[in-house]
Amino acid sequence: MDSRNKITRVDSAYDRLKEEILSSQLPPGFQAPEPDIADRLGMSRTPVREALIRLEADGLVELIPRRGARILGLSPRDFADIYELLLLLEPAAVGRLASRPMDPAHIERLEAILDDMEEAAATGDLEAWVDADDLFHLTLARISGNSRLAGYLESLINQVRRGRLVLLRLMKVPDDSVEAHRELLSAILSRNVEAASEAARYHRQAAHKTLASIFEDFRLPQI
Repeated sequence: MDSRNKITRVDSAYDRLKEEILSSQLPPGFQAPEPDIADRLGMSRTPVREALIRLEADGLVELIPRRGARILGLSPRDFADIYELLLLLEPAAVGRLASRPMDPAHIERLEAILDDMEEAAATGDLEAWVDADDLFHLTLARISGNSRLAGYLESLINQVRRGRLVLLRLMKVPDDSVEAHRELLSAILSRNVEAASEAARYHRQAAHKTLASIFEDFRLPQI
């Protein structure tokens, strides 16, 4: 097999499985042997195996010898651990952005995402709101100028995405969500590194507090 074709197949398997996991088409606890997963995707086992290894590194699946792959759930402790890392890494990315002028094209992109978020919040479209929320934070990470930092943040954001969708279905979209994101962008554009970093930190702390309260209120051991 041509190496470029193999890479394309691995990427395709990875993208399809990741989308099915994040959308809960493959729910937490789902387990299947690798041959069954390969059949599901209509692919050979080799690219599927490599895709599963990548998904395990992302914290989305667990590979079990002779038993295949299992989709991982998230406990309150998992959320706390992930948000602890987000609180360390995202303010660093935001601080980098605030330390220099931002490309006008990036500003336009971020403002368009916030407009989409505002529309989703107004119509109560939770999934579209989460999509826009994640994309806003992923975009900040990707334009921070540190590809490794962006990679770590993307992995963490993906790990909590499915769980956030499940938990937030138990409540409405936070009323102040769009305004909080606009304030964060404004702090970045003001070129105030300390204020921007603190805004990012406060934003993630508030988000984790909301999610933790849902776990507690509904006595959820895992999602």
